[in-house]
Amino acid sequence: MPLAQIELTAPRPPLFIAGERAHSRYYSEDAYAQAPEPRELHIVPGAGHVDLYDKVDLIPWKKLTGFFDKHL
Repeated sequence: MPLAQIELTAPRPPLFIAGERAHSRYYSEDAYAQAPEPRELHIVPGAGHVDLYDKVDLIPWKKLTGFFDKHL
């Protein structure tokens, strides 16, 4: 999602998920800071960027389920 147009996400709430050790974490934090409310940022402790693709024990399933149950 281009940050130049992030305000267009409103009123749909974005959920940003990043690994604590991810090299790309800054991008999620920057996007979160610029996104309109409502928005959520979830940092996964100990996870790197690629870890959240296929290490199912690190994927925050409860956070995803709770977010989608609330907003869909």
